Amino acid sequence: MNTATVGAAVTPAVIETFLTHYLNRKPLAQKPTAHISYDEGIHLIRKFLIYASHHTVEEIQRFTSQWVPHPHWVKVDELKIPEEYTTKAAQAVQEQLGHHGIEKVGGKIWWQWRRPGSELAAEWIEMRADYQERKRTKNPGTRVMLYVHGGAYFFGSVDEHRYQLQRHARKLKARVFARTRYRLAPQFPFPCGLHDCLAAYLYLLTVQDPSHIILAGDSAGGGMVVSMMVILRDRGIPLPAGAILISPWCDLTHSFPSVAGDNPLDYVPPHGFQQKPSASWPPPNSDDMLAIEEGLIQSLSHNDQSKHHQSEADAVQGFHADTHPNFGTQNANAASRTNGNVPTANTIPGSGRDLSIMIDGKLVEIKDQIQMYASNHLISHPLVSPILQSSLGGLPPLLIQTGGGEMLRDEQIYLAHKAANPTKYPPGDAFLDESPHNHNRDQVNRWKPTDVQLQVWDDLCHVAPTLSFTRPAKYMYRSIAQFGAWALARAQKTEIEILDDDDVSVISMSDSEEDDANAEKVRTTINRYKAVGKAGDALPPFKDHMIRERVDRHGIVRPLEPESELPGCSLPPSEIGVIKEGPVKKWMSAKREWDTRYASAKRRVQKQRARELAQGYQQFGAGEVPPPSALAGRRKTGADLREGKKERSWGMSLWSLWGSKHDQDAIKLEQEADKAPETTLASAEDGAGARPLHDTKTNQGKLLDKGKKPSYSRSRSRRRAVTDQNQTENQDEVDEKTPAADLLAMKNEKPGQPSDNYLATEFAANSTNPAIFLKVPTNEEYDLKRPKADGIAFPFSIAGHNASASMTTLTSEVGVPPTKDVRTREVMESGVSVNSADIHAAAETGSFSEEAKVMRENEKPADGTLVSEKGKGKENSVPMSSVDSEKVFENGQVVGAERPPLETFVTASSNFPTSSTIA
Repeated sequence: MNTATVGAAVTPAVIETFLTHYLNRKPLAQKPTAHISYDEGIHLIRKFLIYASHHTVEEIQRFTSQWVPHPHWVKVDELKIPEEYTTKAAQAVQEQLGHHGIEKVGGKIWWQWRRPGSELAAEWIEMRADYQERKRTKNPGTRVMLYVHGGAYFFGSVDEHRYQLQRHARKLKARVFARTRYRLAPQFPFPCGLHDCLAAYLYLLTVQDPSHIILAGDSAGGGMVVSMMVILRDRGIPLPAGAILISPWCDLTHSFPSVAGDNPLDYVPPHGFQQKPSASWPPPNSDDMLAIEEGLIQSLSHNDQSKHHQSEADAVQGFHADTHPNFGTQNANAASRTNGNVPTANTIPGSGRDLSIMIDGKLVEIKDQIQMYASNHLISHPLVSPILQSSLGGLPPLLIQTGGGEMLRDEQIYLAHKAANPTKYPPGDAFLDESPHNHNRDQVNRWKPTDVQLQVWDDLCHVAPTLSFTRPAKYMYRSIAQFGAWALARAQKTEIEILDDDDVSVISMSDSEEDDANAEKVRTTINRYKAVGKAGDALPPFKDHMIRERVDRHGIVRPLEPESELPGCSLPPSEIGVIKEGPVKKWMSAKREWDTRYASAKRRVQKQRARELAQGYQQFGAGEVPPPSALAGRRKTGADLREGKKERSWGMSLWSLWGSKHDQDAIKLEQEADKAPETTLASAEDGAGARPLHDTKTNQGKLLDKGKKPSYSRSRSRRRAVTDQNQTENQDEVDEKTPAADLLAMKNEKPGQPSDNYLATEFAANSTNPAIFLKVPTNEEYDLKRPKADGIAFPFSIAGHNASASMTTLTSEVGVPPTKDVRTREVMESGVSVNSADIHAAAETGSFSEEAKVMRENEKPADGTLVSEKGKGKENSVPMSSVDSEKVFENGQVVGAERPPLETFVTASSNFPTSSTIA
């Protein structure tokens, strides 16, 4: 795979697209493909990916990582990232994974291994003019973009993305910090790449303030950025000023509707990425490993023609279809215990068993690994598929750009809404319950909403800024610069000046025939809707932590449809992260074709793997089990595992020149115009309604930080937390079940005095003296929802709004009258007598309502006797009719026989009752 072969493969597609574009323009009307440059670009990428699928993973990686020179007007500096930052990053990843996650990943050492001579490295990319200006003004630089490139986690490099990074640097007047090439799957699967990107950020924090940094990534790089920020948030590492996610790939389970549909406007293969078999891909599945262990593969190395047909069949078995599954077998979902005893297919990744799914009455068992980045049981891990994070709240402001015609649009729209409203979009119960000690459930309510600007661009493809020479991409770059400048200005509490090059933009000045014919229509639409605006325009206000925009190919904005009309937001949590029939069918069709075509190549790889396994691989020690695709687990003793030297690619260089031609022409026109380029300002005052940058945690999140257990919205528990309403300085020791004597002891406790949670104050200093509790009769007080003692409210409220006769307050014992009579009609009709405290309190406060007066008159016994005061024994009872003598009412309902006198507890050290009192 080289420039010549790639050129020969894509040239016919370029010529065909050129002819059909002008001969059959009607289907292209009102679509981005109406522009010849966009139409040519998308067909070229699509053809390249089809051609590349018939080559090995190693060949694609080698081609897309070839050296591409940078233009003379760009300054590039390379640097090595010291090992100490990879060590710190590894520690953060291990803490985030936890014991359970480390076990699923296969250890905590193997993924830190690197090829000899492949130290972690990065590049600083900056416009040379901006560098010279910084040097002249002695400005260290307060605008840095850390960019993580995409490529489905298995191909791509900074060289491949160089023309895009240059555009970002020029538009934002920033320095772009880019990993030259993070370790790629399948040789370095999850969490290798995440480890590298996190180490790059930790190094960046030593040379830049976090308020000077924004993160950015496209496709797989966008998903990686989300996982990075979650680790930073959870580990307490300073977060950047904001992040830009361009078509982020955030659901490797392919559980959203758009993946199953037809997507003719996108170039991403509908069946996923299939490659010619090699030592790296596909890895041996469970059946292959069993065959190797039993020596079956070794027998295939003999020239026994009678077994040739069987070996062909073995090579094709990437999945198995059971035509007679158990009767009634259903596909599982992520809700808890929804299928009862019905047999279910294993459609939820993570169980450790092979994935399976019911399709057309057959139980299809998936044996081969689906995604290169992670084995099948890990594709639902929240650091692999961030849409399954318990919460995406508490992150810095996000810009999410989505192509309206791309295959992954639903999951990206869902990601935006989940971040802005974390409690509304939790994962299914199967994922919430996966971690021990309710950790995942705790996270749902822990973080405040994230501010998100979501832009859905009509009919655009996946990562449309890749086609940087097109008109839609021009507007996307402007929006990126606009958001980035606002995020930096807000974090730094200043104004940010950025470039406005519309007057000298080659794209702006070169209208196509279609645009000329529809110029008036475009102007009418611009007047009707609000345009995206140029880079640096004020960000619109946030509403409910979101700016929701739909943008057409002319850069004209209109409001995005309501959530209820968006398929991605209408999917129930139980269906997210669960493999679906549509994508699996597409994968099976392509898998069958590739495995059949390359059966002999796969068989050769199996034989080679068997020989190597027989010789033995180097080990990392106990507990380290790298995935089958990991190069760390296939290290042969004495083998040279160094990466080959990068060569210059004329094909990649030409693609980069085409991509950067607009920037070069714009710079030239600026110089010819003999004037400084136009600039605009982004202010921290833009984007009204955004959450304060560092105010990330909810009240429940703050309780969790203090080691307390809050309630969570999706918990099955009926417990209710009692929150501090400033009634007391110490909430830790009390709740609604705390005994009255303990509350009195806490009230009387003096600062600096020894205390005991279970002893009154007088006995606290001497723990050998037990507290003595005696039962005494008490008045029945229900006038307060929150009891008081000496004017201080206790830190709980009586549950419910309707008091009942069974409720006991502390008022009568401490001598503080209620503020008003709050008893309800049901209480007054309950058959329980009024007492002197009631009457005295009402007289003191003047709070008798007319209804209360009537009710109190009705409480008088039939013989006209008055209610006795406290301590008069049986006189407390009220005569009742013979019909009702065995009934007791609460809230207007009969609840049982006559209740015994209510009781309370006092300590022997306070108001010790006399013998006559307790008689």
